[in-house]
Amino acid sequence: MNEALETKLGQLPLAPGVYLYKDAKGEVIYVGKAKRLRLRVRSYFQEKADHPPKTQVMVSKIADLDVIATDTEAEALIL
Repeated sequence: MNEALETKLGQLPLAPGVYLYKDAKGEVIYVGKAKRLRLRVRSYFQEKADHPPKTQVMVSKIADLDVIATDTEAEALIL
């Protein structure tokens, strides 16, 4: 994991919202929503996480992420 991504992971809000994972080319490879962005996004990067193989491949390709915090989970779903 690169330093910029580690910094972003450390600054995630607890708010609900949407997260976008990007590969090294800057292409969006996954979009998700969360009740608490910090908890959900960081769960992908835990060493002991038992993710299915397709999720492991996706995580290995994540080079950057963007988040859009919202006021409610419903707003995140609409977004």
